[in-house]
Amino acid sequence: MKKTVLFICVHNSARSQMAEGLVNALHSDRFEAVSGGTEATRVHPAAIQAMAEIGIDISGHHSKSIDVFEGRRFDIVVMVCDDKQADCPFFPGGKEYIHHAFDDPAACVGTDEDVMACFRRTRDEIKGWIEETLVRATRG
Repeated sequence: MKKTVLFICVHNSARSQMAEGLVNALHSDRFEAVSGGTEATRVHPAAIQAMAEIGIDISGHHSKSIDVFEGRRFDIVVMVCDDKQADCPFFPGGKEYIHHAFDDPAACVGTDEDVMACFRRTRDEIKGWIEETLVRATRG
């Protein structure tokens, strides 16, 4: 049986969307991932582009509030807000909670290439964390 995972951050525009896409594309045999935030906004175009660069299409994703999951239980709830994010949402329906801070690439400024570099770095950090922590911890 697949483990259910909810990734949450504030705007559900970048980190949680990329994490959802990575888990579902690379580990759908073992996990079913969704994502949400406290303020539904939009999926950041740079997140879509960064994921497309590694062959994962999240262009059909949409930003959603964690309220849409009210009453649902998840095996794992992962909060991906950075440590400075005082308003990182909490979702009460998890069996296990993990907080792992990732820098918000949407906060990057500079040229388009500077911004894309931030999104690529965060994408790669999330991918590495998923492989090292989430996947390894649930083997067996």
